[in-house]
Amino acid sequence: MRVLFASNQAAAVMRGGVLTQALQTKQALEKLGVEVVLYDAWHEFQPDDFDLVHIFTANMATYHLARAFKSHSMPIVISPVFFTRRSPGVAKSVVSADKFTSRFMRGFWTDYGIIEEMCHWAEALLPNTTDEAKLFEEAFRIPATKITVVPNGVEERFAHAKPDLFEKEYGIKNFILNVGHVGPGRKNVMRLIEALEQIDHDAAIIGRIENTPEGRACLERARQNRRLLVVDTLSHDSMLLASAYSACDVFVLPSQFETPGISALEAALAGAKIVITPFGGTKDYFEDNAVYVDPTSVTGIAEGIKTALAKGKDSILRDHIKSEFIWDKVGEKTKQVYERVLARI
Repeated sequence: MRVLFASNQAAAVMRGGVLTQALQTKQALEKLGVEVVLYDAWHEFQPDDFDLVHIFTANMATYHLARAFKSHSMPIVISPVFFTRRSPGVAKSVVSADKFTSRFMRGFWTDYGIIEEMCHWAEALLPNTTDEAKLFEEAFRIPATKITVVPNGVEERFAHAKPDLFEKEYGIKNFILNVGHVGPGRKNVMRLIEALEQIDHDAAIIGRIENTPEGRACLERARQNRRLLVVDTLSHDSMLLASAYSACDVFVLPSQFETPGISALEAALAGAKIVITPFGGTKDYFEDNAVYVDPTSVTGIAEGIKTALAKGKDSILRDHIKSEFIWDKVGEKTKQVYERVLARI
């Protein structure tokens, strides 16, 4: 089996969860004998060289690429990596308005309309959570037979991380940790920074700080907290990052939503207690073994962190993540979807 992987052109620039998901899925599939090729826009393209194409993210940035693959009659599988807290009814209304308007006005686009069209082109959709799957079935009218939940995964190496390296480099241990981009509103970092001001405990934020008003405001506010360390970007492969997960006591991801946040999986596998948003399907992964907080409430986030700090550590969540969400299992589930798609075309 030879599969083409594609995503938006900024995936390697942003270096976020989508890039990790695609590259780790590639590695897992290759262990199973699947040949995976990363799409190169500058390389001569021969559609007959591939059995199918797997697109990571359904949005405006991947729409034209998907349409081009469709024009060559290539079987398409999509990991949409999409969620919204708006109701399915709102999404359906926007899609209906999009279709009506496009009959009279060319060039009128909406994100929801684009996503709906892309997903109807696909032979299979692979959402990361049951909440995401439900959204596509109800809001975008995708048949349940086309949808298979394939979870995000985590590298087993994080289970073997040690705290010493980070503790020696930065001089803190048993702290509160957040890892992710600083600046996007969805990540909710400003509210986290405000919540940490209510807690007299060492904390660290590790992530790429965007040069945007929100990113700069977060950095300025964070610098006012003497107990808050800000580390501007650590490579995903960095031993320091793995060590940070192991050295922290509580990992916090109070985003508007997550599906489910690969960094939270990594931290959990390294032994951290988890405080996280309830939105996007996080309960599929962390079940009753995390503290869930309202991302709109600074006080709620602070209280959730305090609750987690007061708890002792155990291995229940760590063992659950290790047994269910290692990338090798993700690769097996993904390959099974490919085989079903190819068997019926």
